[in-house]
Amino acid sequence: MIIKKISVAVVTFFSMSMFAQETASASLEIKPEVKLSFLDSIKSTFVKDKLCTRVDSLWMKELTSLDIYDDLTKDIQTINKDLSVDEELPTELLKQRLQAMNEKSPFEIEYNQGLENIIKSFLKNRKKSFSRLMALSEYYFPMFEDAFAKQNVPLEIKYLAVVESALNPKAVSRMGATGLWQFMYGTGKQYDLKIDSYIDERSDPLKATAAASQYMTKMFTVFGDWELVLASYNSGPGNVTKAIRRSGGKTKYWDIRNYLPKETQGYVPAFLATMYLFEYHKEHGINPERAVLKNFETDTIRIKSQMSFKQIADLLDMPQSQLELLNPSYKLKVVPFYQDEQHFIRLPKDKIATFTSNEDKIYTYLRHEKGIETYPTLLASRITPKTKLYKPKVNLAKNTELYKVQKGDNLSVIAEKYNVSVLDLKKWNSLKTNSVASGRILKINSKEIIKNSKEQKITPEVTKKEPETVIASTTNESLEKSEIQTNEYVVQAGDNLGNIAKKFDLTLAELKEMNNLTSNNIGLGKLLIISKIIEEVPENTTITTTAIASNSIDSFKKKAASAKTIGEDYYVKKGDSLYSISKKYPGVTISDIKKWNGIKDEDIKPGMKLKING
Repeated sequence: MIIKKISVAVVTFFSMSMFAQETASASLEIKPEVKLSFLDSIKSTFVKDKLCTRVDSLWMKELTSLDIYDDLTKDIQTINKDLSVDEELPTELLKQRLQAMNEKSPFEIEYNQGLENIIKSFLKNRKKSFSRLMALSEYYFPMFEDAFAKQNVPLEIKYLAVVESALNPKAVSRMGATGLWQFMYGTGKQYDLKIDSYIDERSDPLKATAAASQYMTKMFTVFGDWELVLASYNSGPGNVTKAIRRSGGKTKYWDIRNYLPKETQGYVPAFLATMYLFEYHKEHGINPERAVLKNFETDTIRIKSQMSFKQIADLLDMPQSQLELLNPSYKLKVVPFYQDEQHFIRLPKDKIATFTSNEDKIYTYLRHEKGIETYPTLLASRITPKTKLYKPKVNLAKNTELYKVQKGDNLSVIAEKYNVSVLDLKKWNSLKTNSVASGRILKINSKEIIKNSKEQKITPEVTKKEPETVIASTTNESLEKSEIQTNEYVVQAGDNLGNIAKKFDLTLAELKEMNNLTSNNIGLGKLLIISKIIEEVPENTTITTTAIASNSIDSFKKKAASAKTIGEDYYVKKGDSLYSISKKYPGVTISDIKKWNGIKDEDIKPGMKLKING
């Protein structure tokens, strides 16, 4: 009995100790070391405005969706104006309200059965849609009214944008009409709206509204009737003049309506029905949804360098969908930078304050993203290891040249141009294969270029020395000079410390020491510092060499021959040439490779087996 009690106590003791160990290890795993990315480091130094508003991204996406545009367009094209709709709206009350609207408007708003049916159809089927449209109108209508007032255009025409595009600047019809005012490509060009690969000003609310205002003014001088102006906006002035002729010369919309295209017959009534619903929405229980943003709460700022919406959204902590809503004319979600033009971006005023207060830091981040600027000193001091061995003493940017890959280039051609090896190019640019895309920017170590060119000049001088001339040797201390080469590497999906260390010829311990890592855990997108000590021979170093003039050429050939005595098979890789292969084996020439492998010309293919000193 005593033995049983003792065994139970022992088992309990060991179970508790094992549980304690598991709990301790779990608590250690829960607290990984958090490293700041370059973006977070930049943002941590921002001067932040206290007036920061949050926007519901789901609500923003709902506002910018095209479903309302599709629904309203379908209604206008298919609605039967002669079909009565069962909706509680007394005809006499409707007549009174239309009369009140007519008194305040230059449009001739008269009751007819077709208009009543369209109004009741909208009330029955589109109440929720109009609730959302009224929220958007708080942003767009002030722009429209300002532009129309300048051209003396009736302010009621602002409701036409609801009919045309459902207040969606990204709306595109089946025929290619684009933007809030649905301009065709030719009409947009006619009114000086810029359209290129980056920009489509038909989607710019301000510029497109100004163009629509000019069009309305021009058409009013032609027809002298605002209903006919609307009809010409939809079907073109040619169809309106045809309808006038077919009607026997009548010049009122309701008189020529049956002679217009079918879509245009429902177009003006849909415009008047939209005006009615906006004017009497309270009476019909239509409550406008919350306005996400109002026009006076935004402002514009000039952009001095190309930047993407994602970069701006990340820097300013705002939804990308909000940027798209405020800047719909940028087709690729990129604000371009042209030398001869100015481009602006519209932002909420609190974000404008953040942008202007931190402009230098923002452009520093953009240059870093392009790979043409190293880290600021303050940030570098945070992420560079404190060990003296790996502290960079040389500014990487000063020793690096940039080369843009041209069409037809390959690594062998580029390596030959700069007198470096293909392996060096791949190492400097973290390339895994010999293929390189046209337009890519490659880093080329300028020190390595100078070093290689000097080595080529020193070689023939050795053969010209006088007989028995001995060059003095220096001490080992002056022979070797340490230089630190620093690279940065961004952790990709699937990476771990082991394969990254192997990629850069480092041990796992060295990589962890360089980056002050205490565990093997690394996050996706984390920036690692890769530093190496490179032993380099100084320019003024002299090497002990005995050069005998009579045998100098022979000794040089013997050294070259000794390099060839190593027999080896080499498999041709993509991008290789005989020149690049010969450079990999000191003392081996193109002629040697041809001779050993029976090659008559320089035609080699990937996978081909070559004998070195065959």
